[in-house]
Amino acid sequence: MTLIDKKDNVFVMSNKKSKYPVLQVDLRLISDLVVVIVSAAIGGIIFSCLGQPVIVGYLLAGSIIGPGGLKFISELVQVETFAQFGVVFLLFALGLEFSLTKLKAVGHVAVLGGLLQIAIFMFLCGITAALCGAKLSEGVFVGSFLSMSSTAVVVKFLVEQNSNNALHGQVTIGTLILQDCAVGLLFALLPVLGGNSGLLQGMVSMGKLLLVLSIYLTVTSILSWSFVPRFLKLMIQLSSQTNELYQLAAVAFCLLSAWCSDKLGLSLELGSFMAGVMISTTDFAKHTLDQVEPIRNLFAALFLSSIGMLIHVHFLWNHVDILLASVILVIIVKTAVGTIVTKLFGYSMRTSFLVGVSLAQIGEFAFVLLSRASNLHLVEGKMYLLLLGTTALSLVTTPLLFKLIPNVMNLGILLHWFPSEGTPRSEAHRGLRF
Repeated sequence: MTLIDKKDNVFVMSNKKSKYPVLQVDLRLISDLVVVIVSAAIGGIIFSCLGQPVIVGYLLAGSIIGPGGLKFISELVQVETFAQFGVVFLLFALGLEFSLTKLKAVGHVAVLGGLLQIAIFMFLCGITAALCGAKLSEGVFVGSFLSMSSTAVVVKFLVEQNSNNALHGQVTIGTLILQDCAVGLLFALLPVLGGNSGLLQGMVSMGKLLLVLSIYLTVTSILSWSFVPRFLKLMIQLSSQTNELYQLAAVAFCLLSAWCSDKLGLSLELGSFMAGVMISTTDFAKHTLDQVEPIRNLFAALFLSSIGMLIHVHFLWNHVDILLASVILVIIVKTAVGTIVTKLFGYSMRTSFLVGVSLAQIGEFAFVLLSRASNLHLVEGKMYLLLLGTTALSLVTTPLLFKLIPNVMNLGILLHWFPSEGTPRSEAHRGLRF
């Protein structure tokens, strides 16, 4: 028996009745997954050879095979449901790499400056939305969305340029770490922004959410030192011959935490992130990440390809002028905000500008935020497609932007925007305190 919903998605419910249990297989789902994974692999390989982020390859592959492209896949619900595991494992791995020590090491400029940048974007977009007659909640979400930068892409280029230990590299990486940490809290905020209640009810809902969140975080904190280390040590002992059991236990722990968080009214994403954070406090964080990374990479590619399937190429082509203007505006505004905020903490114009331009793109976790916001009907229609296209194009332009930085710096020196000499001694000392 099959079920067809109002969007013509076909679901296999059961096979013909039989006296004995029969293994039921949805061949259409298997076929769709094969198409998605193969196309994502091809897209990733091509973009990697071109020196572009593989993320963009996954997105483009999804847009080509999806309903807006060649229509190899028209039934999105099952694939998208399967792809949500990509979100869970992405945030689980992010939690595993979380380090409070690293966050403290980069100083107040990364923590306070990073939070200030997020607040500025939320304020600016919220005011803009109110002035344009749009929903305030939608504007606040767009602000949080735009404040995210790409840790994977930026760190890759900083390492390639041997700038990761430079002063601007330290501040940039610290800000990126702060943004990654803020992702989990933003997920907790989205259900409140997506509500249709009034201001008073919204404040009550937020209060209840913060209470539940504080209880949940307290429990996870207790578990992180009481239960988790002992559990992982036992799994290590039981899987001394093979890592199969440890890998399965780590995945099960992640999924259980995500499920509990979702049942408490928080989100799957916050729960999976906190599962990673709990393990990150133990000596088994690196081993767990090594075990989970291949699973994360597979499901992340599946997730990003499923996001790409929602991109309508014809829509973006018909609105290419708006898309290009949006990307240019994002680069200019993010560079300006990053530069100004860093300068407020006493850094030179040169260092501040390098930090600002390094953060002038929208990060890969913005796709996860956008997916969640879409499920909550916080953003829909053309705004959703525009944000998708802008994010993808901003990631594509990032390599070009990094290649242009030396030329821009030389121009700045000629115009006396930046000093021609090296980092001032006082600023270098500030860097040593990191």
